[in-house]
Order: sequence, then structure tokens, then C-alpha cells
Amino acid sequence: MTDVQANVIRDVLFDLRDTFVYAVLDGARVGEDLLPKLTEGDVEHACLYRGELAPDLAACAPYLVRIEKSGDFLAWLLKSGWGKDWGIFLASGADMALMRRHLRRFLIVASPEGKRLYFRYYDPRVLRVYLPTCNPGEARHVFGPIQQYLVEGPEAKPGVCVFHRCATGVEQTHRGLGESIAHRR
Repeated sequence: MTDVQANVIRDVLFDLRDTFVYAVLDGARVGEDLLPKLTEGDVEHACLYRGELAPDLAACAPYLVRIEKSGDFLAWLLKSGWGKDWGIFLASGADMALMRRHLRRFLIVASPEGKRLYFRYYDPRVLRVYLPTCNPGEARHVFGPIQQYLVEGPEAKPGVCVFHRCATGVEQTHRGLGESIAHRR
């Protein structure tokens, strides 16, 4: 990833005013570097799983992380993880506690047969497919306090996919890594 590409992603992530940017990172995808990066830096984070976790489970759990635009954590995340499906980003005016409560609601879902399943919505490959299928009621539920979800684009279309709630459910836009977003302001 070039510095120009990283700056484009930063600009897209922090495009909305008066919001915090969060990432939901998949410990299983990120691997052994995630927990040390979260604890060694001054990074506000919370595991989405409840309670005291065994080390093996803690290492592969999903984590909510508040992202700072100029922070070392974001620089590491973009350089090391962009394009590797490590997680998703979102923008919201809500604090960490409210975001954690909201996002925990989607960890386990029911199949049409009533079977309880883990929903790995924090995998960008899953969220890119799921969000466009939401009707207005589902979008209201999934977005809650979230203004937008942002995920890396698919391999065939690199960039940032941005999802917003709209009257028909969810609207998606795409920002290529060579595009400036200055024209949108």
C-alpha cells in the first residue's frame, strides 16, 4: 500500500464530521499481532465477546477499536491488513459502550429453521454481500447509531465500499484508491 492510497482511505474513513471511526477486527484473521497492538498502544478497544475468555478464544475474538486518524494503530492496520479481510470500519457519533452493545446484537443470529449461528458480519466479504440485501426495517436495525459502514472493496475492485441507510434500505458507493474525495465536499 502506498502512502497516497493510505491517505485516500483515511480521508474516506474520516469524511463525516462529528463522528467517531471504529473498526471491528477479527482476531482469527489478524492473528497473533492484534492483541499486542491493542495493549501496547493507547488504543481504546473492547472485545465483543462477554466475560473472561480463555487465551485461545481471546486471540480469535472480534474486537471493537476506536480509530484515530493520525494514530500509529491506523497506520499499522492499513499497511499490514488492508486487502486481507481483517475487519470492517464504521462511523458513528455514539461512544464505545453504546457501539459495543449495538454490535454484540449481531454476533449470533437464527437461521430460518431457528438454529443459532455465529454471524461473522465483521468480515468485509460477508458485509459487502449482506448489507445490499437489507430492506428499510432491517437497515434501521443493523445501522442503529451507525451513520455508515466502510469495508475494503473486493479484489476485483480495490478501494473502499461505503454503505449508508436510505429509503429503500442500503445504498452503496465505491471510492477507488486513486480517487480524491475533495470534489465531494
